[in-house]
Parts: sequence; C-alpha cells; structure tokens
Amino acid sequence: MPCDLALLVSGGSGMALAARFAQAALESGQVDALHLVVTGPATKVLAHELGSEWASARGLRDNLLLSDGLRERIRPYQDSELTAVIASGSHLLRGVVVLPCSAGTVGALANGISRGLLQRVADVALKQRWPLLLGIRETPMSPILLENLLKLARAGAHIVPPLPAFYLKPDEATAQKIFVDHYCMRLLDLLGLPANDEGLRWRG
Repeated sequence: MPCDLALLVSGGSGMALAARFAQAALESGQVDALHLVVTGPATKVLAHELGSEWASARGLRDNLLLSDGLRERIRPYQDSELTAVIASGSHLLRGVVVLPCSAGTVGALANGISRGLLQRVADVALKQRWPLLLGIRETPMSPILLENLLKLARAGAHIVPPLPAFYLKPDEATAQKIFVDHYCMRLLDLLGLPANDEGLRWRG
C-alpha cells in the first residue's frame, strides 16, 4: 500500500547511505512521498563527501539518479521548518529513518530534546510508536552513547548501524580500503599502536 516516509539526515559521516536509501525507497514503488530533512551540520558533510551541489535537502533531491516522476515525490525541508506537516503526529508516516545518525542526535532523542525539525519528527515517531530506524555511524561507542541507544531501543527505536556484509564478497580493493584497513586503524588507535593510515583519516 502506498505510504509516506521521512528521511532525516543528520551530521554524521555516510551521506552516500542517505542518497542510496532515498533512491531505493522511491524505486520500491510503494512510497507516495519521501519527506527529506537535512540539518545544518549535514549540509557541511554532504558538501565534503558528495560535493557542494548536494549540500541541502533540495540539492540532495536534485542530484539523485531518479526519473522526474520519482524525484517529484521528494518533499525537501530545512531543519528550521517546524511548521512542516511532518512535525505533527496527525500526518501519518509509515516510518522515520535517521541516516546517517550522529551521536549528538542520539543524545537529543534519548533525552526528549526536539529543537529542530529532525529531532521533532523522530520524537513524533517515538510517541506515535511508528518505526524509527537509527543508522548510527559512530565508533567506538562511549558508555554514554550506548546508554542513550539502549534508552531509545527500549522506547521502540531500531538501532541499525551500517555494517558491511562481507558474505556478499565485495570488490577486494574497495573492501580492504574502506572497511578492513579503516577498522583496523581504529583498533590500533585505541591500543596506542602506530598504524599505516595513508588516506584513511579525516582531513577536513
């Protein structure tokens, strides 16, 4: 049955995930409207990871590889638009996806804070008991973050970190660089040991 979804993009790394999810959701043929919220910090990460032309909700919408008919189903919002229809639980949503989901967003949601549209829509999903999917993109996770995630899981949220499915046998060079080398570097960092980090660290 056709439905409305909300995709909330916070300032975590992993903007390619948000772009691909938006495309996949619309191509499913079951989404009448995809309500897209991009926060201020997310615009900066979008510019860094995908390019300056992507750095807004409208920019993300306009750069997706979609037919014009599917693109028209995307409803872009700024995080300051608290009068948006999706700010109310009276507007029915099939679900709400926060992707990527930053640790700061998790902290706000776990403590009932809803200062912008992203936080408000996620809070509405919790109170309405709609599916709320959190694509948390953070490692390692501090005890505070873990406690916040546990609070949200107990409140009904789904904690869905983007983890690679190695059983799909991705291209060896890509998997080695993006998943394996980067992860091993982070482990070595935690142990205080040197790592070959060429091309693996945030350069800003």
